Amino acid sequence: MRQHQIGSKSFGRIGLGCMGMSWAYGPSSDDANFEVLDRAISLGVNHWDTADLYGAGDNETLLSHRTEKYRDQVFLATKFGNVFDRSLTSHQDQVEANSPWIVDGTPEYIFKCIDNSLSRLGVDFVDLYYQHRVDPFVPIEETVGALKTLIEQGKIKHYGLSEASAETIKRANKVHPVGAVQSELSLWTQDYVHDVVPTCYELGISFVAYSPLGRGFLTGRYQSLDDFAPEDFRRRHPRFAEEAFAANLAIVGHVKIVAARHQCTPSQIALAWVLAQGEHVVAIPGTKRLQYLEENAAAVNIRLSADDFVELGKIKPPSGERYEATGLKFVNL
Repeated sequence: MRQHQIGSKSFGRIGLGCMGMSWAYGPSSDDANFEVLDRAISLGVNHWDTADLYGAGDNETLLSHRTEKYRDQVFLATKFGNVFDRSLTSHQDQVEANSPWIVDGTPEYIFKCIDNSLSRLGVDFVDLYYQHRVDPFVPIEETVGALKTLIEQGKIKHYGLSEASAETIKRANKVHPVGAVQSELSLWTQDYVHDVVPTCYELGISFVAYSPLGRGFLTGRYQSLDDFAPEDFRRRHPRFAEEAFAANLAIVGHVKIVAARHQCTPSQIALAWVLAQGEHVVAIPGTKRLQYLEENAAAVNIRLSADDFVELGKIKPPSGERYEATGLKFVNL
């Protein structure tokens, strides 16, 4: 496994997004999840990403059953800011409006959230603590000031931002160096290739790509909505809507052409493309299955050729937005 480093800790450039083990992508079993986590360590997939939002804390609790065993080996990241427990937030104006998506970046909220996350994870500190979404009503300088306090207290080693704009990243970095920026990046979400990714490089910030497989679409395993469990949130996702789904299959076609050249899977090509965006870029594909974990980890060995980039460059922007209207309000802020 090729390595990346934030601060003094190294971890694999292919990590593990743990959200789907507890939330959003249909049912899972704890036994299967633990098997994946155990195997991840042996493969060097030791960058584990979670959030307090995932399963309303359940995902952090799930990981606690393995962090006690592998704490020294795992680069552990979690997040705050997307409110799931409204009793914790001071943003009463949003609560009263019954907003379906509340973001809180106040110091008071941050200090509550970190203690709850540490308790659920069963650890004394996390390696990386992200603001899950930028709060449009709280200056980023104020939020980062609170995160700097947590670093001084030893509760977090580094802080990060998620779905932040290049300008916000620069402002935050002036208060205290940003450890990482986590935003969506894949062959069907290339929004940040020309601004945020190079900004991170210039400032010495790691870029962590979430959904590098296009929420599974780029694997080529899905051909219609019938392939998803009834409770799978992708059924409500704009890019998976029936008409958009059919149009977006053309994207997978280009990926399959390159995969055939390398005698590998489309998902491995999709991950190789993400890593090729810069040595400061890492990916955190999520999975609940050993086969896909091993497949993803092996993608670090693939080097794309000039012809491959030409083929992948033919991919047109996908049909459908990244999120529903409410979610789009909190990206690239």
